[in-house]
Amino acid sequence: MELAYIPSPSRGVLHLGPIPLRGYAFCIIIGVFVAVWLGNKRWIARGGRAGTVADIAVWAVPFGLVGGRLYHVITDYELYFSEGRDWVDAFKVWEGGLGIWGAIALGAVGAWIGCRRRGIPLPAYADAIAPGIALAQAIGRWGNWFNQELYGRPTDLPWALKITSSTDGRIPGTYHPTFLYESLWCVGVAFLVIWADRRFTLGHGRAFALYVAAYCVGRGWIEYMRVDDAHHILGLRLNDWTALIVFLLAVVYIVVSAKKRPGREAEVEPGAGPEGEGGPEGDGGTEAQADGEAEDKADGEAGDKTDADHEAGDTAEDTAAGRTEDTAAAETDTESDAEDASDASDAKAADRTESAGKKS
Repeated sequence: MELAYIPSPSRGVLHLGPIPLRGYAFCIIIGVFVAVWLGNKRWIARGGRAGTVADIAVWAVPFGLVGGRLYHVITDYELYFSEGRDWVDAFKVWEGGLGIWGAIALGAVGAWIGCRRRGIPLPAYADAIAPGIALAQAIGRWGNWFNQELYGRPTDLPWALKITSSTDGRIPGTYHPTFLYESLWCVGVAFLVIWADRRFTLGHGRAFALYVAAYCVGRGWIEYMRVDDAHHILGLRLNDWTALIVFLLAVVYIVVSAKKRPGREAEVEPGAGPEGEGGPEGDGGTEAQADGEAEDKADGEAGDKTDADHEAGDTAEDTAAGRTEDTAAAETDTESDAEDASDASDAKAADRTESAGKKS
């Protein structure tokens, strides 16, 4: 007897007139917005400009969607190219089917293009958005709930997922809600990366590598519980092998990077002030600041020139006044000399008169 279970939605799409509103698509879109929002906060805290994460996401998100779809179509090609299947369905992303491995790989290519255009190191950007990506996955997994897909083995646990659809080989019943397990695991990964980044000051891509390694651990045991069709190699599902290989690569990167490039980047975005002083204007803020500095410099030079002119004028006035004083002094001296000469002449004349009187 089923005491409790998680119900599945009766349908995964609502219609607003002729416009279909799909639950799977909404989950993906909300996840992207959360990733950009959290990534932007972390980027500013690292010293970058507000808005840079969103600008680069314009490149990363489309590449990621294409990569995720390509990985799914390639690894499950029989769903689209086998007999009785329509290959056009490979383009119907809204019906589900995005491989996280392809999404991260090709999304990284898009992020690299965006980072290169802005002169930003890709590892620093990846560190900033790593927890946001994990949260985006946690939200995106609920799209599988809307589509009643990617569940686990049958179970009668109180949190079992009730599957009601019988299309595409589904058998109605209660199953392990592996979408919920992975969603909760991704939330834990996000908090783990945030904590470790603060505790150990991770840099040069190590926070992103930690996210990858932690996600792979969870994906390994969750993938093992799933019952949907998949390719197997040596008894393990293909995604289990992928998770194992990617986990090892992430761990090796963390170890090697910590030895070669310890610590964190001193600068993550050229021209950005501390704590993202560049502001949302981005390059425009920098140009305005440069214009302000140029105006201040011009004003300073004009002030210096005016001061110099004043000093030159004062000097000229002082010089002219000095010359006037010297001329007046010289004229006074000349007059004194003339008076002295006149007095001397009068004295001689008096002496001569006196001498003539004595002789008489």
